[in-house]
Amino acid sequence: MIEVSGLTKTYGAKRAVDDISFTVQPGQVTGFLGPNGAGKSTTMRMILGLERPTSGTALVEGKPYRKLASPLTTVGSLLEAKAVHPRRTGANHLRAMAATHGLPKSRVDEVIDITGLSSAAKKKVGGYSLGMGQRLGIASAILGDPSVVILDEPVNGLDPEGVIWVRQMARFLASEGKTVFLSSHLMSEMAQTADHLIVIGQGRILADQPLEEFLNQAGDERVLVRTDEADAFAGVLQREGLRVDPHDGGLMVHGNGRQVAERAQAEGVLLYEISPQHASLEQVYMAMTQDSVEYRSADPAAGLAPHQPAPDTDAGQGAHAADAPVDAPASTGSVPAAPAAGDDADYTPAHSSQQTPWNQEEK
Repeated sequence: MIEVSGLTKTYGAKRAVDDISFTVQPGQVTGFLGPNGAGKSTTMRMILGLERPTSGTALVEGKPYRKLASPLTTVGSLLEAKAVHPRRTGANHLRAMAATHGLPKSRVDEVIDITGLSSAAKKKVGGYSLGMGQRLGIASAILGDPSVVILDEPVNGLDPEGVIWVRQMARFLASEGKTVFLSSHLMSEMAQTADHLIVIGQGRILADQPLEEFLNQAGDERVLVRTDEADAFAGVLQREGLRVDPHDGGLMVHGNGRQVAERAQAEGVLLYEISPQHASLEQVYMAMTQDSVEYRSADPAAGLAPHQPAPDTDAGQGAHAADAPVDAPASTGSVPAAPAAGDDADYTPAHSSQQTPWNQEEK
């Protein structure tokens, strides 16, 4: 269990975390969401004793991190995957960690196999891809078989297979009664992984509730209806005071599904589809945090408008200046290409003789 009470952190005049309190319960996956600069990483660092709180407490299994007798077997974490000596091999990095807590070499071999690092374990970490660095970081986090696991952006850089594997691993750890606390900016993935959500914005807690309750905050109950008598049925519903909008070849009805079905039955209208529509995690999250975004992006359409050269106002250039072609300015650098998908696809979790739920194919 993780218990945070009245936690505050200031840097000069900047209050990064502002008197927050929450509890991360064992036996479930708790997602930690918030815009960039909201205080997520600072909070995680204070839980792990890497930042000293200005005030308040952060306890792991009832104790501050610094007072844990065996930190590696109590809490495992991934905050910065590349925080490893680049000239050390992945295997030697894990062996050095294991030696600090008297863990056997067999445990190192086990987590290497679980995380799909077998073919890269003897390579120097400096040559790892982003995805392989993430796998090494996760291997470090689970090395001591801890009761608490904290993962900051664990799927960053992973290919689709790796993303699914992290989801399965998080669920399995929670099913074993462990406390799983993870952050991610991938809303679709968080919606499939988390049981409970904590949302932070500008250093304050905005939500702390089960995923289902969080999604229900949208409050707009809607059903998608398809019928061969769409126009007539839309008129019936509108006379009932319901809002009806055309949507994807059907009708989006703002109302209760049972009410819509009963109305169709009474009117003798055949419905060949009626499906409840729920707001996505991304939609609810964006609505909740819209006033808590510190780094707000500009409209890309405005930013990418064609450049119009300024008129020449230098009279000394003479008449020829207006007729002279304007050369494009020399590039000061190129926009980096997006990384190719699946840069860690060569390193997939091996299927050992003792299967674990996170290296089985998702059904």
